[in-house]
Order: sequence, then structure tokens, then C-alpha cells
Amino acid sequence: MEHWNSTLGSGFILMGILKDSGSPELLCATISVLYMLAMISNGLMLLVITMDIRLHVPMYLFLGHLSLMDLLFTSVVTPKALMDFLLSEYTISFGGCALQMFLALTLGGAEDLLLAFMAYDRYVAICHPLNYVVLMSPRVCWLMVATCWILSSLGALGHTLYTMHFPFCMSQKIRHLLCEIPPLLKLACADTSRYELMVYVTGVTFLVAPLVTVVVSYILILFTILHMSSNEGRQKALVTCSSHLTVVGMFYGAAIFMYILPSSLHSPKQDNIISVFYTIVTPALNPFFYSLRNKEVMGALKRVLGKYMV
Repeated sequence: MEHWNSTLGSGFILMGILKDSGSPELLCATISVLYMLAMISNGLMLLVITMDIRLHVPMYLFLGHLSLMDLLFTSVVTPKALMDFLLSEYTISFGGCALQMFLALTLGGAEDLLLAFMAYDRYVAICHPLNYVVLMSPRVCWLMVATCWILSSLGALGHTLYTMHFPFCMSQKIRHLLCEIPPLLKLACADTSRYELMVYVTGVTFLVAPLVTVVVSYILILFTILHMSSNEGRQKALVTCSSHLTVVGMFYGAAIFMYILPSSLHSPKQDNIISVFYTIVTPALNPFFYSLRNKEVMGALKRVLGKYMV
């Protein structure tokens, strides 16, 4: 089969979800609203956590980085998808595709690890409160955050370089919202079976290990909560943990569907729907799970807004 030189040609064509949808204008408007919501809500979370000294504690350090990751993740994908639809121009250069893949993998991997560290933080806070200051010192917390960014960026760099080194067939159409490994490998003219196995193994390792950490942490937390004598303390712990578990369920559910389930079990249309969910919907909703049910965040938001609006 004849190959096309993607580095010199016009690159790829991102088919996305808007072009082939039944009501593209309505979907475009919905995605635009969700993107603005994600930018405003995550931006406010970052502002509040940065400006209010009362929130300079480990839990809100992690929440701040979660908001930053969500804000960047949705910005890597959504503006490009909206502009492509509005301008009827769906192409993306070879370099642009590689950059988008690297950023998406970095931010997705960092959030994957961060959610596990957040679960551990809640476990220490609820099950070992007397040792919390020692076990979750500022140095330990920043080491955890740095680990998220460094490991995810190294993994993303390796996968991006290896994925983009394959020769691609005459078809340039990526039937997906963004440049990701599974849809790109379908365009490769070389044998990708070994690499697909490696992607599967690394995906399982990178997703299942943190997920096990989350599950074990919350099982231990649940046992501790059930033995609490204070109803107020039990309710506060349940509210905090239920918010985190909601975010965990949305993130890991989508990631497992995309990277662990065999490709034969899901179609390109289903992949597109899932990609919209974890790149656009989840970043818009995450701050609401944490802020609207958290009195400390809402109180800090009122103080910060009141200070700068007066």
C-alpha cells in the first residue's frame, strides 16, 4: 500500500463529533456553554484556593491542581473542535496532532495519579488525623504533585513519539474528537499489534494501580466513618468523600472504556461520545462537585469576591 508523508503533507483530518451529528448547531452551542462553564468554574477555584490563606492545606492544594489540569485539558481539545466546525476546516498538522496527543496524555495521566493521591490524603485525614501533619507535610504534598506531572509527561512523551513514528495510509481521517493513540493506530500501515499490547499493558498499569489505591482508601475510610461517634463529623466526611468518588467514577469509567476495553467492544461513535465526556463535560462539572457541597470553598469564594468587588 502506498504511504503518504504526513510530515510534508496536509496532516490529518479530525472528523470529531460535530460534523456527523444530527443537530450540529445545537451540539456546538452546548459544547460552547460547557467550555465557558469549565473555564469560569475552574478559574474561580484556582483564584479562591490561591488567594484565601485558609485553603492553603493539602486537600485544596490537590484540588487546585485538579482544576488546573481540567482547565488545560479541555482547552487542548474544545477550542480546536469548535473553530473547526465554525470554519468548516477540520485539518490538523502532523506536529499539531503530536502536540495535542502529548498534552492530552500528560494531563489525563496527571489527573489519574492525582485522584489516587487525593484519596490517600482523605484516608490519612479521616483514619489517622493525629499523624496528618507529619504524613501530609507540605514537602510530601508537593512531591506528590510533582510526581503526577513528571511521570505523566514522561509517559506521554514516549507514547507520542512511538505512535507518530508509524507510516500512515492514504486515509488521513481520524474518526475522533482529538488525536489519541487508538484512532491513530487504525490509520497505520505497519503492524501495530505489539505496540497495541504495550498500550494496553501500560493503560492497565497506569489506571488500575491508582484505582486500587482509591478503592482501598475509601473502604478503610468507610469503616472509620461508620465507627465515628460524632454525627457532624460523619456527615462532613461523607460529603467530602462522596464528591471525590463522583469525580473518580466519571474519570476512571471513561478512561477504562477508552484504553482498557478491547476496541472490538466499542465503535468510533461511542469513542467520540466518551471523549466529549472526559474532555468537556467532566472538567465543567468537577468544580461543582467540590464547591457547591463544600462550605469552606463557598465561604472562601464569598470572601474573595467580596474583597475585590467592594
